[in-house]
Amino acid sequence: MNVGVFLCLEPYTSLENNLRLAHEYGFTHADITDTHSSGSMFASAGLSASVSLDDNPFEIRRIFERNGMKIMTLSAHALLLEPSSPANYATAEIMKAIKFAAGAGIEYVITTETFAKSEWAKSLTYKEKVFIAAEKLYNPCKMAADYGIKLCLEQHGPLTDTIDGIADIMDRLGNPDSLGVNLDTGNSWLGGTNPVDLAKKYHDKIYHIHWKDLGEEWLPKRGTVFGCGFSTIEVGTGCIDIAGVIEVLKDNKNIKYSTLEVGGSAELLRASAKYIEDRWNA
Repeated sequence: MNVGVFLCLEPYTSLENNLRLAHEYGFTHADITDTHSSGSMFASAGLSASVSLDDNPFEIRRIFERNGMKIMTLSAHALLLEPSSPANYATAEIMKAIKFAAGAGIEYVITTETFAKSEWAKSLTYKEKVFIAAEKLYNPCKMAADYGIKLCLEQHGPLTDTIDGIADIMDRLGNPDSLGVNLDTGNSWLGGTNPVDLAKKYHDKIYHIHWKDLGEEWLPKRGTVFGCGFSTIEVGTGCIDIAGVIEVLKDNKNIKYSTLEVGGSAELLRASAKYIEDRWNA
């Protein structure tokens, strides 16, 4: 299992700069961490590592390879609980992401529902949330199956942060083989779920892992915050049972890659990767 990085090593810089840094830090794999449709003013100016889903996927793969890196996953985090709008990243963007991934030789697309933002979304009942999220994922799941891609649900919202919420989305979709789980150790814990329990429940459906640990200052926020972008401490030094997650999942042959969502120095990233690799390979 290869431990790669979250491509936000130096904010407000280009994709190539972040890839160069990842390689200098000693890593060989990274995610496409941010994506968008059409063009981006910041990305065009070299101020963002975001990748356009309308770009040539073969060229993006060449950019990774030119910098000594390989692509692990493509992120397509969406607003699945919000009312449909061309301005909301949702079904259309996820389907673009799947086609892009297939062209770039990426096996896994990561998505989530995200927390409710509008008053309308906040007013939804639990059953309505499950229905609207599943409806927006129905065609992406079918397309993922056709392209041989795994669409993986990450814990980043009121449904995906819970074991039952993931199960209810999957059940409403008929449990397609194309739909799996990206286990995020930090987000699941922050949402109030024990990531070890989540790992046990979805063991065979987990295809990727996001690693982050969180300190005691996050304890009062558990169950009230749905996801955080990255942690600032070394994996294995916080409140989360990272070792327990590793023990449950290290026999899962589906997990080829995982991502460090840790912000900080090269030493911090390398120490976190070593903590994971030493226990995974024990």
